[in-house]
Amino acid sequence: MPAITVENPLTLPRVAEPVDGTPTRPVLGVTTAPSGFEGEGFPVRRAFAGIHHRHLDPFIMMDQMGEVEYAAGEPKGTPWHPHRGFETVTYLLDGTFIHQDSEGGGGVINDGDTQWMTAGSGLLHIEAPPEEMVIKGGLFHGIQLWVNLPARDKMTAPRYQDIGGGNVKLLTSPDGGAVLRLIAGDLDGHSGPGVTHTPITLVHATVSPGAEITLPWREDFNALAYVLAGRGAVGPGRRPIELGQTAVFGAGGGLTVRADEKQDGHTPNLEVILLGGLPIREPMAHYGPFVMNSHAELQQAFEDFQAGRLGRIPAERTVSKR
Repeated sequence: MPAITVENPLTLPRVAEPVDGTPTRPVLGVTTAPSGFEGEGFPVRRAFAGIHHRHLDPFIMMDQMGEVEYAAGEPKGTPWHPHRGFETVTYLLDGTFIHQDSEGGGGVINDGDTQWMTAGSGLLHIEAPPEEMVIKGGLFHGIQLWVNLPARDKMTAPRYQDIGGGNVKLLTSPDGGAVLRLIAGDLDGHSGPGVTHTPITLVHATVSPGAEITLPWREDFNALAYVLAGRGAVGPGRRPIELGQTAVFGAGGGLTVRADEKQDGHTPNLEVILLGGLPIREPMAHYGPFVMNSHAELQQAFEDFQAGRLGRIPAERTVSKR
């Protein structure tokens, strides 16, 4: 980690700091993600656990998958499961994952790649390590973010965006102290490749020890920072933050993150996910793999799933290659 980087950040386009007088966002709170297991048993950290939805909207949840070094035979995925009413964003830093759905969509995600799956009206879906990784083992690390869809787009047709690591927009801070991977949204006039139904910004930042960045941030967006690795501080008051913690920011036009002078031997830099979006501000009914606007819509989603209207598992894929 990180999978996509450059040797000299000063060769990259630079993101200017907010203009003088722009208020820097204060930190409203820092939470620590509890650990758990997902799917067939791969370890995750629940990044947004304990954070009120008003601070997350339009985001629903985010899991840090790994970082884990699998021995031979240990890699795990998820069984077939349905989705409706939202988007999943899977960003892989290390390892390989295969996504497949009941309509023949999906693909392979490798180091630095992002797969943006709009479930929309619904589909069945499976995520699994490739056979070679199952046999040999290896490093696995990434995130999966769930992004809500507004009511008008809940039943849109499913689609995929496969964003190769080489296609993310690479930027840096004015002094070259950070590499900024803009996956989706806009940042100081630069645009990431991800196409979104709801305006959001998603950045993976690598901040060098002792470096500080203050990024311009849309004032109508919310703002969150989640630490994938390392230690640092956030906000104008330099609130400490470390691996597995999420910072929630208040109002303002600038987002400040600083890396500690000394980092862990395993992690030379501060690795942080920065994200924000325009709140949808609609009622949300969420249960398991369905995110709708009402209980009646949730009930309909379950009925449609049970009746096979979200798709059926293809016969040739019912047996795991393991």
